[in-house]
Amino acid sequence: MNLPVQFQIVVFAFIAAFVLFQLYNVLGKRVGRQPQEDAKVVAPGPNPAETAKVPAIDPATLASIATLKARDPAFDPARFLDGARQAYETIVRGYAAGDRAALKPLLKPNVFASFDAGIAARETRGETETVEFLFPPRADLEGAVAEGDRAVAKVRFLGELRSRVTKVSGEPADVETGEPVIEERRTAEHWTFERTLGAADPNWVLARVEPANA
Repeated sequence: MNLPVQFQIVVFAFIAAFVLFQLYNVLGKRVGRQPQEDAKVVAPGPNPAETAKVPAIDPATLASIATLKARDPAFDPARFLDGARQAYETIVRGYAAGDRAALKPLLKPNVFASFDAGIAARETRGETETVEFLFPPRADLEGAVAEGDRAVAKVRFLGELRSRVTKVSGEPADVETGEPVIEERRTAEHWTFERTLGAADPNWVLARVEPANA
């Protein structure tokens, strides 16, 4: 027997209401995404592991950074230190390998001339050198200021590395032991980086290297 259309609609509506009632009893009122859940979604904060890599900056250094940021609001100490640390490793390895092409764009002419002289002296002795870092070097920002049209930043690097010196000819570098010369050492140096404020090239270059206290 065919039921009237109006009666069919009523039956279907009753069935739908019954199913929804059962779902309500099973799941409770928290069905789907709740507005309060959206309120709890926040942007992720700094990664603790990444934050730990950046040493604390003392108040005097923070004051000097403020003078630079007045001229260069985009200056970010943490980002700068990360780039400076990468430059430090690249330059140390480049000097050991005698890679003048890699060093030249990272150094001011006077610093490049000094490094080039050291590489030339090693080449005259017929030696090659490789360097590996035993631990990631530590970098501490000790000042960042604006001087005229230049941004100047001073970083203290502490590094532990192993160097291996061999002869190009294949002869042992140490004639007494007949072995390569392998040396592990700690270094503490102040590196001063510079760049021109407002220049199209945002890269920093190494302007000076000085010994530092460990």
